[in-house]
Amino acid sequence: MPAKDYGIFLPIGNGGWMLSTTAPHPEASYEWNKRAAVHAEEIGLDFIMSMAKWRGFGGATDHWGRSLESMTLMSALAAVTSRVKIWATMHANVHNPAVAAKMYTTLQDISGGRAGMNIVNGAYAAEFEQFGIWDPELSHADRYAMTELWTEAVTRLWSEDSVTMRTPYFDLVDCESRPHPATRPTIISAGKSEDARAFQARFADGAFLAGDSLAEMTELSRDVHERAAANGRVCKTYSMLTIVQAETDALAEKKVKEWGDGVDREALALMRASWGVPEKQARAWASDAEGEAAFQTAYVAGSADTVTEHIQYIVGEADLDGLMLIFPEYDQDMVLFGETVLPALRAHDEAGIL
Repeated sequence: MPAKDYGIFLPIGNGGWMLSTTAPHPEASYEWNKRAAVHAEEIGLDFIMSMAKWRGFGGATDHWGRSLESMTLMSALAAVTSRVKIWATMHANVHNPAVAAKMYTTLQDISGGRAGMNIVNGAYAAEFEQFGIWDPELSHADRYAMTELWTEAVTRLWSEDSVTMRTPYFDLVDCESRPHPATRPTIISAGKSEDARAFQARFADGAFLAGDSLAEMTELSRDVHERAAANGRVCKTYSMLTIVQAETDALAEKKVKEWGDGVDREALALMRASWGVPEKQARAWASDAEGEAAFQTAYVAGSADTVTEHIQYIVGEADLDGLMLIFPEYDQDMVLFGETVLPALRAHDEAGIL
């Protein structure tokens, strides 16, 4: 059994991953993210990743109203780390593939071969309407058709001296992009739709999946593994998990309760509306939401033993290759996790390999 990969989702937007007035509130600053990246390196995590976000969701917390740009931040973090993989996010609907190819070649050079490209294609209309680049006629399937051509263009520019492509979305004419990266950057993709999984199986080295249940997560993970194998490829699968750790289970649950009490319902409603839910329906849902809605992902709350056992269980049951972790308290909880939980996870992996 191969060793699992564990990394962190950086708090590139203010508030991190908690929509709560009572939860820790990391700022969208280089210093916050540098500390998190250095912690990740020091405790032995495998990767750091940042999203690309262009507009927030308001509310009492102004959730993600302030955010950093992914490529710029990750280039700086590559220079202050030496081992963790550096995964930045790129919107295929925003950047020309020739620009993206050059940017990631540069990141690959800065990082000494640790760069990864998380490819997204735009899901929240308001982010791109403000730029004047949102095409409402472009369907979900069309966006993935564009993304496949865009990714083909980028990967060809990383290896070919000249690329000519004429597509409905962009044109390259005798396009050059040198130097080529010494090793191709890792390609990552998030999504669980049919189109997303087909893309992951064809192009991605890693897929981030989200399921409403462990059974669904298992089905999605195995499907991506099988599709990639049918294409003669390997695509690892990951999910996200928020870690709420304390000395005892009761103390960790107390944190969950305290943070849930401050759930930012306005931001919740606006976030759901950005997904396409009618505003009236989104507000009704947010007004009735439990405090746990302050967490944007599945979470585990408990002692080191509880957290360790939960991670081992879900990774094993869902046939995952790793997890991207979120820490409401990056400075405290991530260090504690590195001292207590991560060594147990590594020992478990090593025992499985032997």
